[in-house]
Amino acid sequence: MRYSIGYRTIKTAIGTAIAILIAQQFGLDNFASAGILTILCIQVTKKESLRTSWDRFLACVLAMPFSALFFEVIGYHPIVIGIMLFFFIPLVVMLRAKEGVVTSTVIILHIYMANQITIGLFMNELGIIIIGIGVALIMNLYMPSVDKKLEDYQGKIEENFKVIFSEIVFYLRNGDSDWSGKEITETARLLEEAISLAFNDIENRFIKDENIYFNYFKMREKQFEIIEQVLPIVTSITRTVTQGKMWADFLEDLSKNIKPENTAQIFITKLNEMKKEFEEMDLPKTREEFEIRAALLHLTNEMNRYLIIKSSSNGIKKPLSSVNEPEQVEAN
Repeated sequence: MRYSIGYRTIKTAIGTAIAILIAQQFGLDNFASAGILTILCIQVTKKESLRTSWDRFLACVLAMPFSALFFEVIGYHPIVIGIMLFFFIPLVVMLRAKEGVVTSTVIILHIYMANQITIGLFMNELGIIIIGIGVALIMNLYMPSVDKKLEDYQGKIEENFKVIFSEIVFYLRNGDSDWSGKEITETARLLEEAISLAFNDIENRFIKDENIYFNYFKMREKQFEIIEQVLPIVTSITRTVTQGKMWADFLEDLSKNIKPENTAQIFITKLNEMKKEFEEMDLPKTREEFEIRAALLHLTNEMNRYLIIKSSSNGIKKPLSSVNEPEQVEAN
């Protein structure tokens, strides 16, 4: 198994050391707890880190008056900690700050071990909270760009779409194929990974902005579902027919124009014209011909849905690869 160190690991290691160093320089008791807070608050995305930090801050701040009330009124005893948590945890969950339960328990235990409530103790704990969470938020301000990775996913997915359509074309023309179908499982995996990465990219933007990558991959995911439905229809066609060869020509043209830009309407028009040609042809003379024609009609309807999905999307006016290319007919 390949060993690697990610940017989050690096930020966590550096941030933890910085938080402990600052807390120690300020002379805070239990200064190592600042490092624990930093570890817990550094998350995969900026928004997640902000949400987690707020949960932990709220829970930790609430833990201090709760501790003062229970310990001073009932006493400093392990059973009192259990009784307090019985009331404290539901309150934190009700306030939607359940991520802060663990860290707030650390604060509670600090106060329990101090065996007394003082302003100085509260200020010490508040200092640990602010330093630990503050360092985590600062460290999480930097998130490396994932544009290149998303572009790579875009390229691989489009290439797989082309291969799948090319194999369908081969089958329609020859009535047979030795294709392994590996691009199907690979595309499903690539789409899942790309959508997850694109969503994380959205979560790293504090300013609301339309994410073309996320929308693009969601559009491809819907199209891929249709492709999966089309394959059994194609394999049900037992022999080559004139209409099948026409469909092969259409799909071959379509496969050459699988790119980010949105001009699917061009191919919707071509599809409708081809459908009219089918309707003007002689009726099938045998049951087999009838079944083949029915399968091709089903294929026409599914591919129309495929193109409408792209046509109704905003498209990507600028190719993800950022390479300046002249505009050309695209369909997807």
